[in-house]
Amino acid sequence: MKSKNQLTALARPLVAALAVAGLAAATLTGCEDATGKTAEAPAAGGPPISAAAVVQKTVSETQEFSGRLEAIERVEIRSRVSGFITAVNFKPGSEVKKGDVLFVIDPRPYAAEANRAEAAAHSARAKADLARLELSRAEKLLADKAIAQREFDERASSQKELDANARAAQAAYEAAKLNLTYTQVVAPINGRVSKAEITLGNLVDASAVLTSVVSTDRIYASFDGDEDTFLRVGSQAQKGEPVTVKVGLANETGFPHEGKLEFVDNQLDIQTGSVRMRATFANADHILVPGLYARVQLSSGKAQSEALLINDRAVGTDQNRKFVYVVGADNKAEYRAVKLGPTIEGYRIVREGLKAGEKIVVNGLQRVRPGAPVTPQIVSMDYDPLAPAAKPEDKKKDAKVAAADAKSGTSKE
Repeated sequence: MKSKNQLTALARPLVAALAVAGLAAATLTGCEDATGKTAEAPAAGGPPISAAAVVQKTVSETQEFSGRLEAIERVEIRSRVSGFITAVNFKPGSEVKKGDVLFVIDPRPYAAEANRAEAAAHSARAKADLARLELSRAEKLLADKAIAQREFDERASSQKELDANARAAQAAYEAAKLNLTYTQVVAPINGRVSKAEITLGNLVDASAVLTSVVSTDRIYASFDGDEDTFLRVGSQAQKGEPVTVKVGLANETGFPHEGKLEFVDNQLDIQTGSVRMRATFANADHILVPGLYARVQLSSGKAQSEALLINDRAVGTDQNRKFVYVVGADNKAEYRAVKLGPTIEGYRIVREGLKAGEKIVVNGLQRVRPGAPVTPQIVSMDYDPLAPAAKPEDKKKDAKVAAADAKSGTSKE
């Protein structure tokens, strides 16, 4: 006879087989409800996504570009005469006024030359005056036939020659005086001066660059606009009609500085498809500095109008087309090609393809297929999936802390 333990060992495989068979039968026949009828398995939902309604708002369309600030006036300060620098009268980077003396070149050689030229001019003028008197006497003598015509002609020619020499000497004197004034190098405009390229005690040649001055009261912002921008605002600028332009620096929010479009180039660059544009801005506080990067916002020149706005995260790219997924009443995703406009107030303008109030997928675009069901969670159009990531965890932490305070003294399970 078999022992009790041997019978138990033989029964275990049989019990396991019956359990597997029962589970398979239950899977094939389904579950029965309280009435004895078989219940249908629930249909599987689509992937979870975030959907938002298309926003309709009254806006003034703008376009944004990247540009650089440029000085309206920029002057290289050069020496007009050679000599040793005896004084530098400014601090690098300081504000200067038109006429301020920036450098002094040793004036003594030029002062001496001016004195010599002045003396030569006086001498030549005295000779010319004497020749004029002699010519006057010769006219009387010729009338009395006391001198020959030839002698009179010689005196007249001599007088003209001496008069010309006097004028030449006077011109040399004026040039000497001018060179003497050039020994004081002055600022030709109001603005901010750079550093001294040649310092005190050095010998400079004529036309050597000493420093530079840029104007600061007004400033340019230059940028490259596209063909569409040129067609919209180019004619307005050429006619003198005002086109508003705003700029913001890298450390500023928005576009706090407002100016006017001042120049649009006469042709497009066929290689880049862009056209050079320039706006003028007041700069009384001197915050705008030449050479800085600037974010440029250009108004369209049109009146305010109703526009449909969506988040850029909702837009997908299909080769050369832009599209969005619209969530229908049956929670199925519909592929919808759209025509987009510029960005304004953080949203993208939709020209064609959508209607106000339609719900589109704004997060989870990669999980959506055309015509496939989705499980939408309705959010606002400015919803940022990254911003609230830590909030649920914070709430859980707060709940745990509250539970721990309520159960103080008990151990965690």
